[in-house]
Amino acid sequence: MSPSPSVSRSRPRVLVVDDTAALRLLIRINLELDGFDVDEAVDGQDALDQLASAADDDLPDVVTFDVVMPRLDGFTAAARVRETPRTRHLPLVIVTTQSGPADAARAVQIGVDGYVTKPFEPDTLIEAVRGALSRGSG
Repeated sequence: MSPSPSVSRSRPRVLVVDDTAALRLLIRINLELDGFDVDEAVDGQDALDQLASAADDDLPDVVTFDVVMPRLDGFTAAARVRETPRTRHLPLVIVTTQSGPADAARAVQIGVDGYVTKPFEPDTLIEAVRGALSRGSG
């Protein structure tokens, strides 16, 4: 039995996936201030590429996905993470402007662990990421 990635690192790491650089920076700053390390991906395809090339012991502890992005949207990318045996355990949080009931239902269907609508309060983001992390490690 190998240790989980969060055990081998002193700080949990989050992969932030958003096509808007300013939002990636905003999310990064809030997470880093709360004790997280942060990696970034510019869209869903970039995130999947990073996950595929990461060693098993170097996967992030949580992934956040925007929904509306070029190349590959966040819902599709999250579904692919769930379909892939080596990443299906990763806690996922959707961070998006899409706040309709159909969007929330799709997130539940995919099996995401948290859903935050933009604009968000920093505490709401941190709570969602921490909550997803605790559910993912249980």
